[in-house]
Formats: sequence, structure tokens, C-alpha cells
Amino acid sequence: MSYKRIKEKLYKWLFTVLAFSSLVFLVGIVVVLFREGVPIFKDVGFFKFIFGQRWYPTYNPPEFGILPLILGSFWVTLGAVLVCVPLGVGSALYLHEIAGFKQRQFLKPVIELLASIPSVVYGFFGMAIVTPFLQKAFNLPTGMTALNASLILGIMATPTVCSIAEDALSYVPRSFREASFAVGATRWQTLTRVVVPAAGSGISTAIILGMSRAIGETMTVLMVAGGAAVIPKTFLEPVRPMTAAIAAEMGEAPMGGSHYHALFAIALILFLVTFIFNIIAEVISRRFRIKLGLSG
Repeated sequence: MSYKRIKEKLYKWLFTVLAFSSLVFLVGIVVVLFREGVPIFKDVGFFKFIFGQRWYPTYNPPEFGILPLILGSFWVTLGAVLVCVPLGVGSALYLHEIAGFKQRQFLKPVIELLASIPSVVYGFFGMAIVTPFLQKAFNLPTGMTALNASLILGIMATPTVCSIAEDALSYVPRSFREASFAVGATRWQTLTRVVVPAAGSGISTAIILGMSRAIGETMTVLMVAGGAAVIPKTFLEPVRPMTAAIAAEMGEAPMGGSHYHALFAIALILFLVTFIFNIIAEVISRRFRIKLGLSG
């Protein structure tokens, strides 16, 4: 066997190992989450754990109801989506359909730069700038609320939504636009009635992945959400999302104790939620590619 053939086989095996290593890591994470998280369901009960309204893990006896944490994540993610969808999709439409070459060359790197900023920097921005503003604007005891976290997470998720939505718009065949113009449609009519519907599945994927980005964020919500494990009724109340609870309490939880297993159970639920979001996004994306005659 020649040296060139040996080299090709080595490269093949190397890349095969690298590809399957991701699967091994994923399986390892799932196994650890189930092994460390499931024991709390034996002590507390699954439904009492999920729907319990009191999270007091250090009380005697402790209470492990994570409904306030789930609702905290829900409120923060919902608010972030309301911020990042108009900004992200609107930016993608402008960049791909309206902006000139020079504008696109300037704006695209600026939007992508938002994705490279560390989350702790966003957290400091929220604490130093947004928190005092919200406190004064709404006359609140504290500006660290679900609204604060939603605004910051919405900005953080905007580059993800914008990038994927723009890719979806670029997959729409040029013939769709030309056919619309040929029958007398204006640029705005072509954009709203032809391009956006054709790219609708891809834009939906962008929104879902933006939600996954928001619901999985840790440092920012830990710094600006307020940290109160109570059931929120409005965006102007402090909340403690699931990720913040894990980050704040894992260092205090005795290894192997109920608190420790409860935090792993929260991580397991969070993993399953984001996993479902990504599966939905992949299904929608595949349907979109098939719809436009691309490879599935």
C-alpha cells in the first residue's frame, strides 16, 4: 500500500473518530443527568417536583417545587422572544432585501459582533445601565426583574435569529422575486407576500433556535433577573430561572444530597426542553429545504 493511501486512511479514521466523539459526549451528558437527577423523583415524586410552588432546598424539611423556576424561565424566554424576533427578522430582511452593498458590509459584522460579546459583559451592562433605568421608569423597589433579563437576552439572541433568518431568505430562488415583479407587484408586496412566506419555515427555525439561546443562558439571568424563586405575575417582578438556580446553588449543595440531585433534575428538564426545541427546528428546516427543492 502506497504512502498516499495510508495517509488517506489515517485522515478518514481521524475524522470518523472526531465525528463520533460528539455523539459520545452527548450520550455521556445524558447518562450523567439521568443518573444524578432521577433519584430526587424517588424522594419527592415527579409531579410534586414539577408542579410544587415552593423552592426552599435548605429548609428543614426542604421543599423542592420547581414551578416558580419553570415559570421564571418561561417569562424571561417569552420576553426575550418578543425582543429578538422583531429585531432579528427585521434586520435579516433589511440586510438581504433592502440594504445596499456598503450598508450590508457595515451592518452585518456589527450584528455578528453582538454574538461575540461574553454573557458576563451583557450582565454588567444590565446591572449598571438597564437596572437603574427600569427602577426609575416604573418606580420599582428593584430594577432586577424579568423585564430586565428579557431585554438583555433578547439582544443576545438577535444575532442568532438574524443570521439563520438571512440564510433562509438567501435560499428563496431569485425566480420567485422575478415572477412577482413580472405580474406588477411592488417591492413591498413581493417582500411580504412572496419572499417571507417562502422563507417562513426557515424564519420559524431561527425563532425556535433564538428561544433555545435565551432559555439556556445562565450568567446574564443570574446577574439581572433578581433571583427570587417566586411565581411571577408580571414582567416587573424578580424571578429565578432554572439556569440561574443551578449556577447559584450548585456550589452550596452537598454532593449526593437531595439538593444536589434536585439541581441535576432541573438540568435534565432544561436539557430535554432545549433538545425538543432543536428537534422541532431541524424538522422545520428540513421541510423548508424540501419545499424549495433543496436537499433534505
